Amino acid sequence: MSSSDCHFPCNCSSRFPQIEDMRLHVTLLAVAVSCLLAQTTWAAADNFEDNDFAEFEDFDDDEFVVGNAAGGAANQQQQQQQQQEGAPAVNTPEDDGNDFAEIDGNDEDEAVVEDEENEFEHFQDEEEFEGFAGTAAEQDEIKLSDAKKTEPKLTMAKVPMHFRTHWDSYWMEMLMLAGLLAYFANYLFGNKKNSSLASLWLSTHKSLLEDNFVLVGDDGKKETEGSTLSFIKESESVYTLWCSGRTCCEGMLVELKMIKRQDLVSLIAGIMKPVQDQLHIKVEMSQDAMDNFVFCVATRKQAAKMFKEMNDLNKFCTLVNKADEKYNCPGYSLLSEIAEASSSLLDSRLVAALNKFSHLIEYIHVSDQYSGPIQQEDPNTLKQPEVKRILHCGFNMPAKLDMEEMKPLLVLVLYLMERVRRFRLSKEGKAKSDKNRARVEEEFMKNTHAARAEAAAQRREEKRKAEKEKVLANEDPEKQRRWEEKERKRLEKKRPKMKQLSIKAL
Repeated sequence: MSSSDCHFPCNCSSRFPQIEDMRLHVTLLAVAVSCLLAQTTWAAADNFEDNDFAEFEDFDDDEFVVGNAAGGAANQQQQQQQQQEGAPAVNTPEDDGNDFAEIDGNDEDEAVVEDEENEFEHFQDEEEFEGFAGTAAEQDEIKLSDAKKTEPKLTMAKVPMHFRTHWDSYWMEMLMLAGLLAYFANYLFGNKKNSSLASLWLSTHKSLLEDNFVLVGDDGKKETEGSTLSFIKESESVYTLWCSGRTCCEGMLVELKMIKRQDLVSLIAGIMKPVQDQLHIKVEMSQDAMDNFVFCVATRKQAAKMFKEMNDLNKFCTLVNKADEKYNCPGYSLLSEIAEASSSLLDSRLVAALNKFSHLIEYIHVSDQYSGPIQQEDPNTLKQPEVKRILHCGFNMPAKLDMEEMKPLLVLVLYLMERVRRFRLSKEGKAKSDKNRARVEEEFMKNTHAARAEAAAQRREEKRKAEKEKVLANEDPEKQRRWEEKERKRLEKKRPKMKQLSIKAL
């Protein structure tokens, strides 16, 4: 409103000086506020450019507190105490849940990020959600139950207690140790027992052997080396003694075959099938010391066994019927080739010895065709086995091991050597003996005829091959032509001759 329009004839500015002052103050205030706002805006723009996370710094500190502060402080004190005691720090379930906990280096107080579980606090409303584990204790129980279901079941092995308090747990090992100790103890005892028996027999018969043989106990050593009279130990249960230096024989071999006392298993087997210590004496007769005949007297069981196993008895001898009644030797069987030889050898002295020592005498075998046990027939064998003239006797040792009781048996062997040397066959007996040997040889020749023919053909072929190589090595063509002509004629002779028939034309 202008002064012209004013109905009052007065000056307005003079009348309202306060209004003018108010306007001035408002204008100054507005300018000051504008300057302050501009400065504030400029500072905020600078801070926004330097800090990309400035927008997150406007939150209040109360929103970063997690869980129970007292619980966190307690856990912190517990960890510090464990570190002081040297124990490793253990994470509690509450520490595992603080995934967003942050520490401000500028502030002394520790800031804690809001726990994730707080985001799902609305699920803890029991009225809206049933069966939900709201508290941390319930969640831990669920986790433990799940872990128990998934963990494998572990079974602890039953470890026995110390063996000194529980010997019954090692009964198998104790039995094995006891068995080993018993076996080794029996080995030492049995070995010593057999050795003492051999020494006892030799000491008992030493004088008799030295009276009949020049050399007793030849062990292959020279006299200068100190050869002693003793058995040769072939094994723990076999001992041998060689004697030589007597007329009508090449030598005599004494062999002691005793029970295997060093072997516990053999002893146990001997309880079910008893065996005895045995003495075998084999005398090799000279070529002109005896005639050609084969003779054997033995117990029934031993005679049947020897007839099946021995080559000379099987080919030359026959079993004499009722020999025990005929020759008055009950309990014995007779295998004989020539009857007069059996009658001559079974004299009164031998029959008396068979009756007196029937429990000790096992067999007496005299043969000029001794070649050992029967060998398996080989078609490539072109020669008969080598034969020897022998006197072979087998005796059982007494149960009480009385070596004086066996001394008459060695005397009997020496008597038989002289008896065989003095015996001579008649003409009929010699003819029969020669006939039997010719028969055996003829059988052998028939069995080996094919093998001998093949061997002869092979020898001829090798001879011709050597002759051909010799002719070809010679550079003379005339000799080569003559040899080829000779071979052609030989081959023509081998060809079969064919008859030629002439047909006349009608």
